[in-house]
Amino acid sequence: MSGERLASSPPERRAGAGRPATPGRAPKPPWLRVQAPGGDSYAHLKQVLREHGLHTVCEEARCPNVGECWGGGTATFMVLGDLCTRGCRFCAVHSGNPGGRIDAAEPAKLADAVHAMGLDYVVLTMVNRDDLPDEGAAHVAACIRAIKGASPEVLVEALVGDFSGRRELVDVVCDARPEVFAHNIETVERLQQRVRDRRCDFERSLGVLAHARAHAAAPYTKSSIMLGVGERPDEVRAAMHALRRRGVDLLTLGQYLQPGPGYLPVHEFVHPDEFDAYRRDGETMGFRYVASGPLVRSSYRAGELFVRHLIASEAVRA
Repeated sequence: MSGERLASSPPERRAGAGRPATPGRAPKPPWLRVQAPGGDSYAHLKQVLREHGLHTVCEEARCPNVGECWGGGTATFMVLGDLCTRGCRFCAVHSGNPGGRIDAAEPAKLADAVHAMGLDYVVLTMVNRDDLPDEGAAHVAACIRAIKGASPEVLVEALVGDFSGRRELVDVVCDARPEVFAHNIETVERLQQRVRDRRCDFERSLGVLAHARAHAAAPYTKSSIMLGVGERPDEVRAAMHALRRRGVDLLTLGQYLQPGPGYLPVHEFVHPDEFDAYRRDGETMGFRYVASGPLVRSSYRAGELFVRHLIASEAVRA
Protein backbone atom coordinates (compact mmCIF):
# COMPACT_ATOMS: atom_id res chain seq x y z
CA MET A 1 0.00 0.00 0.00
CA SER A 2 2.95 2.35 0.42
CA GLY A 3 2.81 3.57 -3.14
CA GLU A 4 -0.91 4.00 -3.57
CA ARG A 5 -2.57 7.40 -3.57
CA LEU A 6 -5.65 7.71 -1.40
CA ALA A 7 -8.66 9.58 -2.68
CA SER A 8 -8.38 12.25 0.00
CA SER A 9 -4.64 12.80 -0.41
CA PRO A 10 -3.49 16.36 -1.07
CA PRO A 11 -2.11 17.09 -4.55
CA GLU A 12 1.65 16.91 -4.92
CA ARG A 13 1.89 20.67 -4.22
CA ARG A 14 -1.12 22.53 -5.47
CA ALA A 15 -0.54 26.21 -6.08
CA GLY A 16 -1.34 28.31 -3.05
CA ALA A 17 -1.94 25.28 -0.78
CA GLY A 18 0.65 26.44 1.71
CA ARG A 19 2.71 29.52 2.27
CA PRO A 20 6.40 29.17 1.41
CA ALA A 21 8.64 30.57 4.11
CA THR A 22 10.92 33.49 3.31
CA PRO A 23 14.60 33.61 4.34
CA GLY A 24 15.14 34.32 8.05
CA ARG A 25 12.39 34.15 10.61
CA ALA A 26 9.26 33.96 8.44
CA PRO A 27 6.09 35.70 9.69
CA LYS A 28 3.39 33.27 10.77
CA PRO A 29 0.16 33.00 8.78
CA PRO A 30 -3.14 33.80 10.53
CA TRP A 31 -3.95 30.18 11.35
CA LEU A 32 -0.84 29.92 13.56
CA ARG A 33 -1.57 32.85 15.84
CA VAL A 34 -2.32 31.95 19.45
CA GLN A 35 -3.08 33.91 22.59
CA ALA A 36 -0.36 34.46 25.17
CA PRO A 37 -0.65 31.99 28.08
CA GLY A 38 -2.41 33.08 31.24
CA GLY A 39 -5.23 32.37 33.68
CA ASP A 40 -5.54 30.91 37.16
CA SER A 41 -5.00 27.27 36.14
CA TYR A 42 -1.91 28.18 34.12
CA ALA A 43 -0.45 30.10 37.05
CA HIS A 44 -1.25 27.26 39.48
CA LEU A 45 0.48 24.61 37.36
CA LYS A 46 3.52 26.83 36.92
CA GLN A 47 3.76 27.32 40.68
CA VAL A 48 3.43 23.59 41.43
CA LEU A 49 6.09 22.71 38.85
CA ARG A 50 8.53 25.24 40.28
CA GLU A 51 7.91 24.09 43.85
CA HIS A 52 8.79 20.51 42.84
CA GLY A 53 11.76 21.48 40.66
CA LEU A 54 10.30 19.82 37.56
CA HIS A 55 10.74 20.57 33.87
CA THR A 56 8.05 20.51 31.19
CA VAL A 57 8.55 20.12 27.49
CA CYS A 58 5.79 22.71 27.15
CA GLU A 59 8.30 25.34 28.23
CA GLU A 60 11.60 23.82 27.12
CA ALA A 61 10.38 23.22 23.56
CA ARG A 62 8.39 26.49 23.50
CA CYS A 63 5.18 24.75 22.55
CA PRO A 64 2.55 27.10 21.06
CA ASN A 65 -0.22 25.26 22.95
CA VAL A 66 1.17 25.87 26.44
CA GLY A 67 -1.60 28.34 27.28
CA GLU A 68 -4.38 26.01 26.10
CA CYS A 69 -2.99 22.92 27.81
CA TRP A 70 -1.96 24.51 31.09
CA GLY A 71 -5.19 26.47 31.14
CA GLY A 72 -7.01 23.13 30.91
CA GLY A 73 -4.95 21.61 33.72
CA THR A 74 -2.64 19.32 31.71
CA ALA A 75 1.11 19.33 31.15
CA THR A 76 3.85 17.19 29.63
CA PHE A 77 6.69 16.50 32.06
CA MET A 78 10.27 16.21 30.84
CA VAL A 79 12.38 13.87 32.96
CA LEU A 80 16.13 13.23 33.23
CA GLY A 81 16.99 16.91 33.27
CA ASP A 82 16.92 19.64 30.64
CA LEU A 83 20.21 18.89 28.83
CA CYS A 84 19.99 16.52 25.87
CA THR A 85 22.94 14.53 24.56
CA ARG A 86 21.68 14.88 21.00
CA GLY A 87 21.36 17.98 18.85
CA CYS A 88 18.35 17.77 16.55
CA ARG A 89 18.17 20.92 14.44
CA PHE A 90 14.48 21.56 15.14
CA CYS A 91 14.54 21.26 18.94
CA ALA A 92 14.88 24.13 21.43
CA VAL A 93 16.02 21.88 24.29
CA HIS A 94 19.67 22.58 25.11
CA SER A 95 22.29 20.04 24.00
CA GLY A 96 25.35 18.93 25.92
CA ASN A 97 26.80 16.26 28.18
CA PRO A 98 25.06 15.90 31.57
CA GLY A 99 27.98 13.79 32.75
CA GLY A 100 25.86 10.91 34.02
CA ARG A 101 23.95 13.06 36.54
CA ILE A 102 20.36 12.20 37.39
CA ASP A 103 17.99 13.34 40.12
CA ALA A 104 17.20 10.14 42.02
CA ALA A 105 14.37 11.95 43.81
CA GLU A 106 12.66 12.93 40.56
CA PRO A 107 10.19 9.99 40.44
CA ALA A 108 8.88 10.83 43.92
CA LYS A 109 8.73 14.57 43.17
CA LEU A 110 6.88 13.85 39.94
CA ALA A 111 4.36 11.57 41.67
CA ASP A 112 3.74 14.25 44.33
CA ALA A 113 3.22 16.94 41.68
CA VAL A 114 0.80 14.80 39.64
CA HIS A 115 -1.20 14.11 42.80
CA ALA A 116 -1.18 17.80 43.79
CA MET A 117 -2.44 18.82 40.36
CA GLY A 118 -5.21 16.22 40.33
CA LEU A 119 -4.28 15.00 36.86
CA ASP A 120 -5.78 11.85 35.34
CA TYR A 121 -3.56 11.66 32.23
CA VAL A 122 0.17 12.33 32.35
CA VAL A 123 2.61 12.56 29.45
CA LEU A 124 6.24 11.87 30.32
CA THR A 125 8.91 12.77 27.82
CA MET A 126 12.67 12.67 28.18
CA VAL A 127 15.87 14.17 26.93
CA ASN A 128 18.19 11.68 25.25
CA ARG A 129 20.77 10.42 27.73
CA ASP A 130 23.44 8.63 25.72
CA ASP A 131 25.78 9.32 28.65
CA LEU A 132 24.00 6.73 30.82
CA PRO A 133 24.57 2.96 30.46
CA ASP A 134 20.83 2.35 30.02
CA GLU A 135 20.17 5.73 28.33
CA GLY A 136 17.68 6.61 31.07
CA ALA A 137 15.25 3.71 30.56
CA ALA A 138 15.22 2.62 34.20
CA HIS A 139 14.63 6.19 35.38
CA VAL A 140 11.66 6.61 33.04
CA ALA A 141 10.25 3.30 34.29
CA ALA A 142 10.74 4.44 37.91
CA CYS A 143 8.81 7.64 37.14
CA ILE A 144 5.92 5.68 35.64
CA ARG A 145 5.76 3.32 38.62
CA ALA A 146 5.93 6.19 41.11
CA ILE A 147 3.03 7.99 39.45
CA LYS A 148 0.90 4.87 39.31
CA GLY A 149 1.80 3.98 42.90
CA ALA A 150 0.66 7.37 44.18
CA SER A 151 -2.30 7.77 41.80
CA PRO A 152 -3.41 4.34 40.47
CA GLU A 153 -6.16 5.87 38.35
CA VAL A 154 -3.75 8.02 36.31
CA LEU A 155 -3.08 7.03 32.69
CA VAL A 156 0.54 7.48 31.59
CA GLU A 157 1.93 8.14 28.13
CA ALA A 158 5.70 7.69 27.83
CA LEU A 159 7.25 9.65 24.96
CA VAL A 160 10.81 8.34 24.81
CA GLY A 161 13.95 8.36 22.71
CA ASP A 162 15.17 5.52 20.53
CA PHE A 163 17.53 4.01 23.17
CA SER A 164 19.96 3.48 20.27
CA GLY A 165 17.62 0.72 19.07
CA ARG A 166 18.33 -1.48 22.12
CA ARG A 167 15.18 -3.56 22.44
CA GLU A 168 15.93 -4.58 26.03
CA LEU A 169 15.66 -0.91 27.04
CA VAL A 170 12.34 -0.56 25.26
CA ASP A 171 11.22 -3.56 27.36
CA VAL A 172 12.30 -1.77 30.56
CA VAL A 173 9.88 1.08 29.82
CA CYS A 174 7.06 -1.20 28.64
CA ASP A 175 7.44 -3.38 31.75
CA ALA A 176 6.38 -0.33 33.79
CA ARG A 177 3.07 -0.56 31.90
CA PRO A 178 2.43 2.89 30.46
CA GLU A 179 -0.89 2.98 28.63
CA VAL A 180 0.81 4.61 25.63
CA PHE A 181 4.37 4.09 24.36
CA ALA A 182 5.30 6.99 22.09
CA HIS A 183 8.38 7.61 19.97
CA ASN A 184 8.52 10.21 17.21
CA ILE A 185 9.94 9.66 13.75
CA GLU A 186 9.73 13.49 13.42
CA THR A 187 10.01 13.70 9.62
CA VAL A 188 10.05 11.69 6.40
CA GLU A 189 12.83 9.24 5.65
CA ARG A 190 14.70 11.45 3.15
CA LEU A 191 15.04 14.33 5.63
CA GLN A 192 16.05 12.39 8.74
CA GLN A 193 19.70 13.44 8.72
CA ARG A 194 18.85 17.05 7.89
CA VAL A 195 16.30 17.40 10.69
CA ARG A 196 17.33 14.98 13.45
CA ASP A 197 20.64 14.29 15.16
CA ARG A 198 22.99 12.13 13.06
CA ARG A 199 22.64 9.32 15.61
CA CYS A 200 18.91 9.00 14.87
CA ASP A 201 17.65 6.64 12.18
CA PHE A 202 14.27 6.19 10.50
CA GLU A 203 14.28 2.37 10.40
CA ARG A 204 15.58 2.19 13.96
CA SER A 205 12.69 4.36 15.16
CA LEU A 206 10.21 2.15 13.33
CA GLY A 207 11.79 -0.90 14.94
CA VAL A 208 11.46 0.62 18.42
CA LEU A 209 7.75 1.24 17.86
CA ALA A 210 7.15 -2.24 16.45
CA HIS A 211 8.94 -3.85 19.41
CA ALA A 212 6.89 -1.84 21.91
CA ARG A 213 3.65 -2.79 20.14
CA ALA A 214 4.55 -6.50 20.40
CA HIS A 215 5.40 -6.30 24.11
CA ALA A 216 3.36 -8.43 26.50
CA ALA A 217 1.94 -5.29 28.16
CA ALA A 218 0.52 -4.32 24.72
CA PRO A 219 0.64 -0.54 25.11
CA TYR A 220 -0.92 1.65 22.47
CA THR A 221 1.86 3.04 20.28
CA LYS A 222 2.08 6.58 19.01
CA SER A 223 4.30 8.67 16.75
CA SER A 224 4.47 12.17 15.32
CA ILE A 225 5.50 13.88 12.09
CA MET A 226 6.42 17.57 11.68
CA LEU A 227 5.43 19.22 8.42
CA GLY A 228 6.93 22.26 6.74
CA VAL A 229 10.59 21.18 6.71
CA GLY A 230 10.81 20.37 2.99
CA GLU A 231 8.90 17.09 2.76
CA ARG A 232 6.69 16.11 -0.19
CA PRO A 233 3.11 14.85 0.30
CA ASP A 234 3.94 11.44 -1.16
CA GLU A 235 6.79 11.12 1.36
CA VAL A 236 4.45 11.98 4.24
CA ARG A 237 2.01 9.30 3.14
CA ALA A 238 4.86 6.79 2.76
CA ALA A 239 5.96 7.53 6.33
CA MET A 240 2.39 7.09 7.56
CA HIS A 241 2.13 3.72 5.80
CA ALA A 242 5.46 2.68 7.34
CA LEU A 243 4.12 3.47 10.81
CA ARG A 244 0.92 1.51 10.21
CA ARG A 245 2.89 -1.51 9.00
CA ARG A 246 4.59 -1.50 12.42
CA GLY A 247 1.23 -1.44 14.15
CA VAL A 248 1.32 2.18 15.35
CA ASP A 249 -2.12 3.11 16.72
CA LEU A 250 -2.02 6.87 17.18
CA LEU A 251 -0.53 9.57 14.97
CA THR A 252 -0.11 13.33 15.25
CA LEU A 253 0.93 15.71 12.47
CA GLY A 254 1.74 19.36 13.12
CA GLN A 255 3.49 22.39 11.67
CA TYR A 256 7.16 22.89 12.48
CA LEU A 257 7.90 26.31 13.94
CA GLN A 258 11.46 27.58 14.15
CA PRO A 259 12.19 28.13 17.87
CA GLY A 260 14.87 30.76 17.27
CA PRO A 261 17.79 31.89 15.11
CA GLY A 262 20.23 29.13 14.27
CA TYR A 263 17.61 26.38 14.20
CA LEU A 264 16.26 24.59 11.15
CA PRO A 265 14.35 27.15 9.06
CA VAL A 266 10.70 26.69 8.14
CA HIS A 267 10.42 25.61 4.52
CA GLU A 268 6.67 26.08 4.24
CA PHE A 269 3.61 26.86 6.31
CA VAL A 270 1.28 24.00 5.42
CA HIS A 271 -2.35 25.02 4.95
CA PRO A 272 -4.98 23.60 7.35
CA ASP A 273 -6.76 21.97 4.40
CA GLU A 274 -3.70 19.80 3.76
CA PHE A 275 -3.61 18.77 7.40
CA ASP A 276 -7.26 17.74 7.11
CA ALA A 277 -6.43 15.63 4.05
CA TYR A 278 -3.62 13.86 5.93
CA ARG A 279 -6.04 13.16 8.78
CA ARG A 280 -8.48 11.51 6.38
CA ASP A 281 -5.64 9.52 4.82
CA GLY A 282 -4.53 8.31 8.23
CA GLU A 283 -8.03 7.23 9.19
CA THR A 284 -8.30 5.31 5.91
CA MET A 285 -4.97 3.60 6.63
CA GLY A 286 -6.35 2.30 9.90
CA PHE A 287 -4.85 4.49 12.63
CA ARG A 288 -7.12 4.44 15.67
CA TYR A 289 -6.74 8.19 16.03
CA VAL A 290 -5.11 10.94 13.97
CA ALA A 291 -4.64 14.49 15.25
CA SER A 292 -3.56 16.65 12.32
CA GLY A 293 -3.41 20.43 12.31
CA PRO A 294 -0.98 23.35 12.26
CA LEU A 295 -0.85 23.66 16.05
CA VAL A 296 -0.98 19.95 16.86
CA ARG A 297 2.03 18.61 18.78
CA SER A 298 2.98 15.05 19.75
CA SER A 299 1.56 15.73 23.22
CA TYR A 300 -1.85 17.06 22.37
CA ARG A 301 -4.89 17.38 24.63
CA ALA A 302 -7.42 16.16 22.07
CA GLY A 303 -5.41 13.00 21.54
CA GLU A 304 -5.10 12.44 25.28
CA LEU A 305 -8.87 12.77 25.67
CA PHE A 306 -9.33 10.19 22.92
CA VAL A 307 -6.96 7.74 24.63
CA ARG A 308 -8.87 8.13 27.89
CA HIS A 309 -12.11 7.34 26.07
CA LEU A 310 -10.54 4.41 24.17
CA ILE A 311 -9.15 2.80 27.31
CA ALA A 312 -12.38 3.33 29.24
CA SER A 313 -14.43 1.81 26.41
CA GLU A 314 -12.23 -1.28 26.20
CA ALA A 315 -12.36 -1.70 29.98
CA VAL A 316 -16.18 -1.69 29.84
CA ARG A 317 -16.19 -4.29 27.05
CA ALA A 318 -13.77 -6.50 28.99
